[in-house]
Amino acid sequence: MKLIRIFIVMMILFYVSPHSVQAEPSLSAHHAVVIDMETGEVLFNKDANSEESIASITKIMTAIVAIEHGDLNQSVEISQQAANTVGSSIYTKPGDHYPLRDLIYGLMLRSGNDAAVAIAEHIAGSEGGFAYLMNEKADWLGMTQSQFQNPHGLDEEGHYSSALDMAKLTRYAMNSEPVFREIFGSKTYQSEEEDYPWHNKNKLLMTYDDVCTGGKTGYTSTAGRTLVTTAKQDHHELVVVTIDAKRDWQDHKELYEYGFEQLEDQPEIPITFTEQEQKPLSSFRTMISDAFQHLQGGPTW
Repeated sequence: MKLIRIFIVMMILFYVSPHSVQAEPSLSAHHAVVIDMETGEVLFNKDANSEESIASITKIMTAIVAIEHGDLNQSVEISQQAANTVGSSIYTKPGDHYPLRDLIYGLMLRSGNDAAVAIAEHIAGSEGGFAYLMNEKADWLGMTQSQFQNPHGLDEEGHYSSALDMAKLTRYAMNSEPVFREIFGSKTYQSEEEDYPWHNKNKLLMTYDDVCTGGKTGYTSTAGRTLVTTAKQDHHELVVVTIDAKRDWQDHKELYEYGFEQLEDQPEIPITFTEQEQKPLSSFRTMISDAFQHLQGGPTW
């Protein structure tokens, strides 16, 4: 009678299950994750716990530490060391002064490594001191696959995170600090210290702005292309992270679609039956009810 029990269970699953099976997206990313902004639920995971070089998405941590520890209106003097930092830049010069708020915009929109070092020196006195604050925050957030050595994300031994940890961090920053959410989602920013506005490097924020609400790009030869974005559709919000993804823009679009479909409420469709149609349905319900009673401790078949 075991076959009868298996048949009934299969019938139950066929008639009761409200969801269809959705194929997972095919990605270029070696590591990826999608989480629900509200609950933190993981909706998609591709090797998301692996400790990897993360490039400039490091600056998400730099920004939140600066916002929580600093006065955004306070003036910051640019040091020689900050101005000479290699890589992407907002082209500061030694002796320049910027409000901390402007440097965080330059950090996030233009990925300025000079801004990152200037922020670190201003908040903690040195890059090493600031890295200590970054790691304290990571520990507090439960980012168990992360360790930070610098504020900009240039390749350095012992500097790493995971896709899941970066999603946790971004969810925290978006939900806890309105100013972070504002900066993260800004397309442009005009500093009074500059003659021209800074434009966000996040291509999706410019071309897919009906869905994408913010993001941070990154690249080094070791990390590859890294990208963190947020997206909103109806009342749902997502955090999406990819690491080492050659076509990250397309990956994120596909992950938005997949994530929102996971969260989408399944509508209940009212169905009416004639009296003649009700008879076999009533018999089926009775059979299901009897089956559940047997499966929950009734007689063994």
